[in-house]
Amino acid sequence: MKRLKKTEKTDKKIKRAKKAEKIDKNLIKQMKKNRNKKRIWKDRAGSALYLAPSLIGVLLFFILPFFVVIYYALVDNPINHNFVFLENFKNVLGNSSFRLAALNTLKFSAVSVPLAVVLSLAMAAALDNKIPFRSHFRSFFLSPMMVPVASIVLIWQVLFHHNGVVNDFLANFGVEKIDWLKSEYGQVVVILLFLWKNLGYNMILFMAAIGSIPKDLVEVATLESASKWQIFIHIKIRYLSSTILFVTILSLINSFKVFREIYLLSSDYPFDSIYMLQHFMNNTFRNLDYQKLSAAAIIMSLVMVVIIGVLFLTENYFGKDVEG
Repeated sequence: MKRLKKTEKTDKKIKRAKKAEKIDKNLIKQMKKNRNKKRIWKDRAGSALYLAPSLIGVLLFFILPFFVVIYYALVDNPINHNFVFLENFKNVLGNSSFRLAALNTLKFSAVSVPLAVVLSLAMAAALDNKIPFRSHFRSFFLSPMMVPVASIVLIWQVLFHHNGVVNDFLANFGVEKIDWLKSEYGQVVVILLFLWKNLGYNMILFMAAIGSIPKDLVEVATLESASKWQIFIHIKIRYLSSTILFVTILSLINSFKVFREIYLLSSDYPFDSIYMLQHFMNNTFRNLDYQKLSAAAIIMSLVMVVIIGVLFLTENYFGKDVEG
């Protein structure tokens, strides 16, 4: 009996010891969890402290103005604050100046953006094949990046003035002189200026992307008797899809920023063929017509979102098999 009692006591002591060990382990785990939580909260607090200035800046200068623009587009004026819903959008879409500016901008972007992408890609591919006078060719298209816009505009004025170099050259072939910037050919002048100004940077992006294409694939295709054209279309273009998307979006954004060049060439109210959305926005802002300006900005933003969304879907369709 005594032995049984002793064994029972020892069993109870062992159970208590095991329970104590479990409790200690649980306490240790809980303490570790608490320490980890404290570290996480400290890290989050430190990150929030560092990000606070940027977040406040984005809130004040981007997010709040965005909602202010939406608010202005839905009221009659900043004084009465009467809600008119889509009336301002109807007025903008019915405005002849806005329609002219939108049509000119659409034509300009539809021509200049594809040309900027295709020509810069062709130039990068040509330089990748080590053509003669590579350095001279590259310098010619990179020089606009180092020249101020005012100087580029001055060159274009000398070239396309009524008594400029282009008219003097064409006069040798019996072509009558025209004032290019005050004619239907005004957009041609602006497109040429846009291309010369942007092709160099786009070309550099494509050259970097071409250099990152796996060389073993090209070598295998060459051994399989694939032509250079087949290699370019079926291999290089597929791997360049993300770069093509980036260059297209960048060129599209730049096409909406040609106001500075056109303004320096022909002031606030240029000839109808080069009257762009930027002119409409600038002149509307000068007249303090915030409702029309806000409605036009929202329409323009929606169109840009749709175009960029289509570009992303296209890139995802053609480039999904080479990503990762």
